[in-house]
Amino acid sequence: MTSFSADIIPFAKTMGIEITEASPERVAAKLLVRPDLCTTGGTLHGGAAMALADSLGAIGAYLALPPGAKGTTTLESKTNFLGAAKAGTTVTAEATPAHKGRTTSVWQTKITSEDGKAVALVIQTQLVLS
Repeated sequence: MTSFSADIIPFAKTMGIEITEASPERVAAKLLVRPDLCTTGGTLHGGAAMALADSLGAIGAYLALPPGAKGTTTLESKTNFLGAAKAGTTVTAEATPAHKGRTTSVWQTKITSEDGKAVALVIQTQLVLS
């Protein structure tokens, strides 16, 4: 496991994402659902869930870069919203690679509420920058 801080991604730091594990095979994090990350009804905003997943996928893709690559950027992202997370609770997220290639990688991120229920499932494609 590689030590990695969300501080390298300024928006992730602003959101309060706490990376708990980071490797080319798995990136995990926690996020306190603050009121300013919520929508009507005090539940996690869909954009916040997507940003959490995008950050984890980007970290995983970066850690899994092939030799000689300089970076990565998101090409595509699709989110299925499956449940709600209330303000004051903490969600967990886990990103794992579905594909790691020479020019792209595909990452799946599962976001789960404190009670273990699915909040969102995100699949994103990252372009390898050379």
